[in-house]
Amino acid sequence: MTIFSKIINGEIPSYKIAENDRFYAFLDIFPMMEGHTLVIPKTEVDRFFDVDDVYLAEWLLFARPIARAIEAVIPCNRVGISVMGLEVPHAHMHLVPINSADDLNFTRHKLKLQPDELKAIQEKIVAELARNA
Repeated sequence: MTIFSKIINGEIPSYKIAENDRFYAFLDIFPMMEGHTLVIPKTEVDRFFDVDDVYLAEWLLFARPIARAIEAVIPCNRVGISVMGLEVPHAHMHLVPINSADDLNFTRHKLKLQPDELKAIQEKIVAELARNA
């Protein structure tokens, strides 16, 4: 079982942004930028492109309103998407607020946010999602 499956199952706490029967989105606790969100399937699949076509399309449709909510509450030019899959053997998508291509450079130092800062970001994104639901 991956760390992401443990998060989905509630065995490890997370700053949940959204969830449905197939996907789960939560803040990255070591973000590149404030609002950096991970979007994962509830099914353990190691490689992003091993996900079947219908599931892959649903994944992007699930992520779209989250990206829009992040853009609305986090100052940025847009939300970039990165799929690398090297850190955890469970396919995942990074939604990262960006102002330049360098903001998606995963070799950069990560932010060290406090729990109250992560909670405040979570609340802003979730509230924006609710406004546009």
